[in-house]
Amino acid sequence: MVSCALVCGLVAEAQQRPLITEDVDIIPPGSLRIEAGIDFLQDAKFPLAGLQGDLTRVGVIGVSIGLSPNVEFQIEGVAQNVLSVNRQTVPSPIQLGFTPGTTTTNDTGDFTLSTKIKLRAETRNGPSLGFRLGVQLPNSNQARGIGVNQTNAFGTILVGKKFGQRFGTEARVNLFGNLGIGILTAPLEDFTQNDVLLYGIAGIFRIHRQFNLAAEINGRANTRNGRAPLGTESQSEARLGLQIKASGLRFDIAGIAGLSEFSPRSGVTFGVTYDTKSVFTPAK
Repeated sequence: MVSCALVCGLVAEAQQRPLITEDVDIIPPGSLRIEAGIDFLQDAKFPLAGLQGDLTRVGVIGVSIGLSPNVEFQIEGVAQNVLSVNRQTVPSPIQLGFTPGTTTTNDTGDFTLSTKIKLRAETRNGPSLGFRLGVQLPNSNQARGIGVNQTNAFGTILVGKKFGQRFGTEARVNLFGNLGIGILTAPLEDFTQNDVLLYGIAGIFRIHRQFNLAAEINGRANTRNGRAPLGTESQSEARLGLQIKASGLRFDIAGIAGLSEFSPRSGVTFGVTYDTKSVFTPAK
């Protein structure tokens, strides 16, 4: 896709929010993509802390930096998580910084640093291929009951294919998927990790020059026999939403449905994305 873009004078746009599954496409070198949003999740579960309730994620932030035609650096995280506690296990599996009966707790989310590399451009009959490698930092405070405060690593293979008549620089249908492994530290078990299967399949469907329909299933699956260590459980969710282009921005909204025991029951996400023009010249 990169070579085609250079020859044809077109730039393929990776389109992320409100989806979690990663597209193969890379933003232009020297440009930035800035994303911000807010999530409302019902019946969110935190087995490590023994908490359950409604979670509001304020400032779901993402910054992508185009370093070359096939390399992109990403920073993602949540500025503030606020949990309205509806149920609490007593005693908690870990020591919490508040007493039983507390109705609200909040904490900073764990941030992720990652690099995405596009390995193969899409052809008429073949998909584009890429790889994404990243680390999740221990920014949260486990005593607040929301984050696990652990360092985790992951790597995923990215696959994508576009179909249909193009509107300007964009195809009518953009399908992409991820498959990889996450290495999650077990918070309560010394020298132990849980290697989970990471997966995602998504599609963006052009319904108008300014409107896209976006859908996905994304999650992680425990690969151990029996139950996963606390804090590393399987999670899965489906998202269905819209992307709306207006005033040089891309707004989005999506409904969320949990598909596994430890996922939120339902939710909704709102956000906005801004793509800059080239703001710096990458080193060569």
